[in-house]
Amino acid sequence: MDAAFFYIVVGAVAVAAIARWRGWPAPLLVTIVALAASFLPFVPEITIDGHVLLNIVLPPLLYSAALDVSFVSFSRSLPQIRRLGIGLVVVTAVAVGFVAWWLMPSLTLPGALLLGAIVAPPDAVSAAAIGRKLGLPRRVMTVLSGESLINDATSLTMYRVFAGVIVGAASFVLWESIWQFLVAVVVGVAVGVVFGIVLHQLRMRVSDPVVNGTFGLLAPFGAYGIAEHLLGSGVLAVVAMGLFVGYNAPRTDYLTRQQEAPLWLSADFLLESFVFAYIGLQLPRVLADLNDGAVGEVIVLAIGVLLVVLIVRPLFVYPAHAWGQWWLRQKVRRWEKHRGAVPEERERPAKGGHRARTEQQLKARVAESALSWKDNAVISWAGMRGVVTLATALAAADLAGLDPNAEHAIVVVAFVVTVGTLLLQGLTLPWMIRRLEVVDDVEAREDERQIAAVRARSREVGKAYLREARTRWAAEYGEEQLRTFDAFAKRLVKFESDADAVAPDAAPAQIGYEQFLPLMKGWLSVRRALLLEERDAGTLSEEVMHELIAAMDAEELALDARAATRYSR
Repeated sequence: MDAAFFYIVVGAVAVAAIARWRGWPAPLLVTIVALAASFLPFVPEITIDGHVLLNIVLPPLLYSAALDVSFVSFSRSLPQIRRLGIGLVVVTAVAVGFVAWWLMPSLTLPGALLLGAIVAPPDAVSAAAIGRKLGLPRRVMTVLSGESLINDATSLTMYRVFAGVIVGAASFVLWESIWQFLVAVVVGVAVGVVFGIVLHQLRMRVSDPVVNGTFGLLAPFGAYGIAEHLLGSGVLAVVAMGLFVGYNAPRTDYLTRQQEAPLWLSADFLLESFVFAYIGLQLPRVLADLNDGAVGEVIVLAIGVLLVVLIVRPLFVYPAHAWGQWWLRQKVRRWEKHRGAVPEERERPAKGGHRARTEQQLKARVAESALSWKDNAVISWAGMRGVVTLATALAAADLAGLDPNAEHAIVVVAFVVTVGTLLLQGLTLPWMIRRLEVVDDVEAREDERQIAAVRARSREVGKAYLREARTRWAAEYGEEQLRTFDAFAKRLVKFESDADAVAPDAAPAQIGYEQFLPLMKGWLSVRRALLLEERDAGTLSEEVMHELIAAMDAEELALDARAATRYSR
């Protein structure tokens, strides 16, 4: 059995690698190949408890995704993200539940709603990868990524409620379910913030990237498990931890950031490849276990649920966005009336300073949250299902209280919805983006303006640092060495992006590379600190900041590599 798992993982990774090389959707190809391989006589049958699979796969995937999301952009787009991550999931689950109950009454209403909760949350990983490649506007990418972070919490909370009804552990009461969801949110976020603070403090105090990476791999499982044990949302715990750690990542050692990115990319690649291969291998067995008379009913059910999933999303996205914009405009109007009635409160900030109340800030929120019909068209069609739907379906198949045919039907429907959305939406989404020309030239120009402005300020900060360093240099090496320092500093300012180009042409024997290394590292440090200040002040977008810091990290890595080469001679 151990060898079988190894072969499945290796095969899944190999197929996914070919898909990435050819530019094909890897989840779809892995699933199809695994489905074909399942009919081969020498392929063994393996089974994994669905809850175990969910607990192994979900935490690292969510944490990795949260690390890459801009916390600033996430908070600005939170109203839209909430509508999609909570409202749309609930609407989809209810719509699917009633349609599924009508098409297959043996599911029972709780079982049908359980199925709805399973297929409701889309996985935006594929959509985000496509959008990033084709240059989707940042506001659309933020909404898609943010939705995928919180919709799993909504889905799994509903799953827990209806699973309890099915096994007879509880009865469905609307207000109790809402209370359970609120408790899950509060406890989950609290646990995630605590884990985020602890992990960040560890990363600030430990410079060993191997230790930091190891704790980073373990932390999502700890946050998820403890939050679930305390009746909170493990999903929100992991997301909150990832957002906190990602927001503060630029303050940590650059080697930790250098190792972290490829580590999580590899983990995501491995886990997703395995899950899609596993579900492909399971489908023939599930179909074989269905009663002969139920096969046709399940196929009709799967097609019906797929259609509902495809239709509900655009029917929700456009009205929800229009309502959100209307609500913000009404808020602006109320503020304008209030300002006219009470002039002395015109500029009074909100309690705690967390919500903007001034007229200008509210209008800015309206502008920032405005999406064109083209943006909403992309969001409406970016509803591909993924790992969470498949893993939750396998977990549901182990529930006591479900009819055997209902158990198998849930897995089949989840498979059809996942593969169907990957085929219909995943393969056509790039064409839609190109056809609609969903790009934002204004955003690109604003990024260029911010980069030019911050580079100008960076040079000034760097010059101030060099003036201070010049005094220390004279005290340490003597006034006669200031000429060497000045030549080096001049080249450092001129060629700040090329560490090799800034070294002096000729330094006295007593002044070597090891003396200049701290100077160059300090130069990078003050410029990196400036980027954080600009980000915190709101004058530099977090996405642009990450790009600039990544370039500085590469510079510092080159410096250390050059120093290591010199010292090893």
